[in-house]
Amino acid sequence: MVKKINFVILKNELTHDHDIWVKACENFPQIVNYDVVDLTKNDWLERIQNKPVDCLLTKPGGVNSSFKQLYDERIYILERVLGYNVYPTAEEVFVYENKRFLSAWLKANQIPHPQTYVFYTENDACEAIVNMNFPIVAKTNIGASGSGVQIIKNSKQATKYIKDVFSGKGAKQRTGPNLKKGGLFKRGLHYVIHPSDIKNKLNIYKLRSRSLQKDFIIFQKYVPHQFEWRVVRIGDSFFAHKKLIKGGMASGSLLKGYDKPPLALLDFVKQITDKHKFYSQAIDVFESKEGYLVNEMQCIFGQSDPYQMLVDGIPGRYRNINNKWLFEPGDFNQLESFKLRVEYIIETLT
Repeated sequence: MVKKINFVILKNELTHDHDIWVKACENFPQIVNYDVVDLTKNDWLERIQNKPVDCLLTKPGGVNSSFKQLYDERIYILERVLGYNVYPTAEEVFVYENKRFLSAWLKANQIPHPQTYVFYTENDACEAIVNMNFPIVAKTNIGASGSGVQIIKNSKQATKYIKDVFSGKGAKQRTGPNLKKGGLFKRGLHYVIHPSDIKNKLNIYKLRSRSLQKDFIIFQKYVPHQFEWRVVRIGDSFFAHKKLIKGGMASGSLLKGYDKPPLALLDFVKQITDKHKFYSQAIDVFESKEGYLVNEMQCIFGQSDPYQMLVDGIPGRYRNINNKWLFEPGDFNQLESFKLRVEYIIETLT
């Protein structure tokens, strides 16, 4: 009889956000036992320590900064203090949905990225914009799919943004539905058919509204672009596609270009992820005059299409074998790529 692998899925503050891990684990009933522990509960540590664990599966939230901090702190305890095997790793979780931390992390690790400024006082921010070239990009620390990202065209707009943040109004950020996303009829029909999902969605909007950024500012140098590359690594599988611009931004547009990615781009991402042992990662990359620049890094990310890459119209993945990139056709991104994640962890543990 084959000994089963024991996973514990670490739930975040959102009721069903971890369900995708559950569905992925249920694809391997002969190999995997799994349990779920709510990492936001007071008895989180006792619940984990009372279970057999081969690997903890993380699902950090990307909606509320207080819950994000809580999740990060408890992942630190589990991996760095108690030595649990965690996937995605603690460092991947820390970088996720924390643009303030990411900017410092990229700089410390000498990874090319757009110049980024973080200000904690109104005076510092106002003094700095005098010497900035516009447009610039304002970002909130937490917020996926372009939420909280704003292109500021001149010093007048920048001054207003600064005053709004430090006066207590907070940084401009979408807290409700994304009306620019498209597919409104289809999305509305979903809630007609599944009315119970409305409550879950309203809870997300409520959590977002409680997390408006009011005490610091993140500005980033604007990099002219028509698209940015999204490069995904899961285990030894690599995927890439273009995120196309809508309204001046690629984030949140859901418009994609499935061009064949340059192998140099895959080399760039492989070097970063190899060095830091990041094996569940989406890296958004600008092509610039200075070369490739990292814009965002996410260990958990959305997937609106059933695949992450097409090469000559064929879904598949790249793998680096004997220092050569080889394309393998196939359906590798099932369940938003979580099935591939579970396959990778099983492989590393057996």
